[in-house]
Amino acid sequence: MTFEILFVLLGLLGMVIALVLDKMRPGMVLFSVVVLFLCAGILTPKEMLEGFSNKGMMTVAMLFLVSEGIRQSGALGQIIKKLLPQGKTTVFKAQFRMLPTIAFISAFLNNTPVVVIFAPIIKRWAESVKLPATKFLIPLSYVTILGGICTLIGTSTNLVVHGMILEAGYEGFAMFELGKVGIFIAIVGVIYLFAFSSRLLPDVRTDAVKLDEEPEEHGDLHRVEAVLGARFPGINKKLGDFNFKRHYGAEVKEIKRSGQSIAGNLENEYLREGDTLVVMADDSFVKTWGESSVFVLLANGKDTEPVPGKGKRWFALALLILMIVGATVGELPAVKEAFPKIKLDMFFFVSITTIIMAWTKIFPARKYTKYISWDILITIACAFAISKAMVNSGVADVVARFIIGMSHHYGPHVLLAAMFIITNLFTELITNNAAAALAFPLALSISSQMGVSPMPFFVVICMAASASFSTPIGYQTNLIVQGIGNYKFTDFVRIGLPLNIITFLISVFLIPLIWPF
Repeated sequence: MTFEILFVLLGLLGMVIALVLDKMRPGMVLFSVVVLFLCAGILTPKEMLEGFSNKGMMTVAMLFLVSEGIRQSGALGQIIKKLLPQGKTTVFKAQFRMLPTIAFISAFLNNTPVVVIFAPIIKRWAESVKLPATKFLIPLSYVTILGGICTLIGTSTNLVVHGMILEAGYEGFAMFELGKVGIFIAIVGVIYLFAFSSRLLPDVRTDAVKLDEEPEEHGDLHRVEAVLGARFPGINKKLGDFNFKRHYGAEVKEIKRSGQSIAGNLENEYLREGDTLVVMADDSFVKTWGESSVFVLLANGKDTEPVPGKGKRWFALALLILMIVGATVGELPAVKEAFPKIKLDMFFFVSITTIIMAWTKIFPARKYTKYISWDILITIACAFAISKAMVNSGVADVVARFIIGMSHHYGPHVLLAAMFIITNLFTELITNNAAAALAFPLALSISSQMGVSPMPFFVVICMAASASFSTPIGYQTNLIVQGIGNYKFTDFVRIGLPLNIITFLISVFLIPLIWPF
């Protein structure tokens, strides 16, 4: 074993441990590993920086702005209100109206704003019709994931793998190509949620303190639920040491974490990403901190999303539709022949859509940097460099030979299944983009050594890296609903593990039929 192979293996092991322990943000963890590879001479400065100029990474950045434009247009809030049945209903009837439409929406928009907007509205509606909100919030997160795997832009992971495919010299994914398998997974997944979510998900867990029942004590103050984001400055600090009231002018009454409500001895509780703080605050709290990145979600029992005029909503939706249609039509051979000097792909149309939204003030152009998740972009850019380091050092070839040797007599179908399991385990433990970065060079090397097409392996990486159902930590939308729904870790395992298995079985069966070896 050479020095380069040993160094990269140790670096990857350290990266996985650091991501699991969550001591630093994923972007900084991956960037640290990339710098180590640079110092060891495994990466050149050019190879280290190539990910920052990758078309897939830049497309993700601009899609954050497009999603923000749709959010600020008020279109999503109006859609979910029309979907929610009024009056007496059942869990099944309500899910039947909501889940397929939400899955469709999330195929074209970033999942996080969809969940951030829909979750408080659904929770408030469920309370008004006397249904447990816990029957809807995990399914909300899951259907956004299921919808996201159906299109190229549905999740950043698909765009990352697409960018890596282009870097490797292959033809990338068309807009709806992944839908050839993703739509079957989404349909079966939604049917599974219809059939089993009522049985497998818990009833409402009561809060430790009932703040709304004490108006004479609190005066103009009212209850607000605040889900802590990665940028919250008090992460991993004791609440007493951080002094939340001095920073934000609100008093913490309860902390919800992993299905537990903590109301006593709060000063000694360490704050963690994904915690939901129940605070007493006045009306200015949500207005002041509603767009701040320190809180992933704020819910005060009222509508806090913007409600602009119909014209702005329809214009924003028209731009989104034109972007999708343009990118789809631009992939047609006739269009490519008609415009040989211009590549009319998703990058081209999302660039135009972003600029038009900024010019027409659908989102505030002066604040555009606020709406981009920089940690995700740095994670993606560093993922390209880590993938390159695995190839340069020979790690990808060594691990690929080991995997092939273990299943030598069974053919590529077993290797495809192994690739799914490896990628899915990584995505549940760390992050989906880092999982794709580790899996891609292995897929490329396995297909090369086997003498088969790499495309089935590329597609299975997309499916496995997005199928984060069994834990709340693998996907941000799961963390958001865990807090607002007060779910336990085991709730995700109980309902999510069968969904992981469903995704695995459909992927391994269908992918080789659609993309032959």
